[in-house]
Amino acid sequence: MADEERVPLAHRVPDLGALELLLAVARHGSLGRAARELGVTQPAASSRVRSMERQLGVALVERSPRGSRLTEAGSLVTDWARRVVEAAEAFDAGAQALRGRRDSRLRVAASMTIAEYLLPGWLIALRADRPGTAVSLLAGNSAAVADRLLSGEADLGFVEGLAVPEGLDGTVIGHDRLVVVAAPGHPWARRRSPLTAGELAGAPLVLRERGSGTRQVLDSALSAFGGLADPLLELASTTAVKAAAVTGAGPAVLSELAVTEELASRRLARVPVDGVRLDRDLRAVWPHGQRPTGPARDLLGLTRG
Repeated sequence: MADEERVPLAHRVPDLGALELLLAVARHGSLGRAARELGVTQPAASSRVRSMERQLGVALVERSPRGSRLTEAGSLVTDWARRVVEAAEAFDAGAQALRGRRDSRLRVAASMTIAEYLLPGWLIALRADRPGTAVSLLAGNSAAVADRLLSGEADLGFVEGLAVPEGLDGTVIGHDRLVVVAAPGHPWARRRSPLTAGELAGAPLVLRERGSGTRQVLDSALSAFGGLADPLLELASTTAVKAAAVTGAGPAVLSELAVTEELASRRLARVPVDGVRLDRDLRAVWPHGQRPTGPARDLLGLTRG
């Protein structure tokens, strides 16, 4: 008994396919008809029965020109097999219910720019494909998105920044550019020459908070020019930064996606800058090694459409 306990159960018990075959033989009284029901060839079915007999150490099926019938041991094993298969069917039904529950909801965490300007269109398209999926959105900066994914609070995330946050995997889904903007009455809006990178770095700006993708890209881009001056205002959302710039509080650096309407209506003016690149990648991210499935996979596909 001690030796048997050291051998894994999977090596001592026939697999489900073999047990299903034995039950089919019992139903039909024919190995050939059992093979056809299960979609395998008769030689493959015969081989599987012989393998099961060797594994259990008893004869299970007697074969004759008139068909196949179970031995006494085969009848007993068939009764046990039926219970195992019924338990497996219950297990499968439970797993399907879990998948259904998982696929009926999607928790998305997104950084502010993506949440405000890109995600709504993707979610409308997802609803057309999956009308029964309830979506919840958690919006925050890129650091908060990473935290929510790592803590299991979100299934899929979207961030803007220089790299995939630690502990996550990701893929680039698009590109964005940061632009310097100011109210039309600000001196920068009337400049005839572009700002230099040093001028931008040295000026008090209306900025997003640390941890945001926008701030991360700006800090990195201007690090060679002495880094950012102390902010004029530090705000926690793109909308708040934009509103402050529109009212003349000071110049700001924002996603080009976020200021399209304000530039078109001339409530903000774009201020050219020379000598610094403010491009960034937009990424979908998820916990390391956990590739998106179900509605998260479908949403990821829509971002590439």
